[in-house]
Amino acid sequence: MDYDYIIVHSILTNERGKHGPIHIKPLPGQAPYLETMYVQCSKSMSNDYPVGTKFRIKAKIVYPENKRPFISTHYTWKYDVLDNN
Repeated sequence: MDYDYIIVHSILTNERGKHGPIHIKPLPGQAPYLETMYVQCSKSMSNDYPVGTKFRIKAKIVYPENKRPFISTHYTWKYDVLDNN
């Protein structure tokens, strides 16, 4: 599968079973990258910037067997900081 450039942002959530309260999710209107999907990425995106920051990343959708699909970008890849609310 090819990679695409998409826009994501950090959000504060209390969903259980995730790593920490700040998660990265795509902005709406980027199908097939749905705003309900989680993004596997560098922890610096959630740790080093305020909640609400927008980023441009290179990513693809991963479809694990018997689990929810998620978006993945390599944690060492560069990303662009677009908006730092």
